[in-house]
Amino acid sequence: MSAALLPKPQMRRLLARRMKFHLLGAFVLSMGCATLYKFGIAEPRKRAYAEFYKSYDPMKDFEAMERAGVLECAPPK
Repeated sequence: MSAALLPKPQMRRLLARRMKFHLLGAFVLSMGCATLYKFGIAEPRKRAYAEFYKSYDPMKDFEAMERAGVLECAPPK
């Protein structure tokens, strides 16, 4: 009698049904992570590099390293 009260377990297409759910969840999660990375890390990094290179003078930096004796190809004066 108790066997009649329990529903039959689903045996067919169980993997396909669960796969749809998990693939959709994985896609949404990956898109969310990609969006967070782009706007949370990549864009601020691009702005920081752009701001740094607006006023960067490579010759001034080279001369400072040359005076400090950091470069072997250019001994200190």
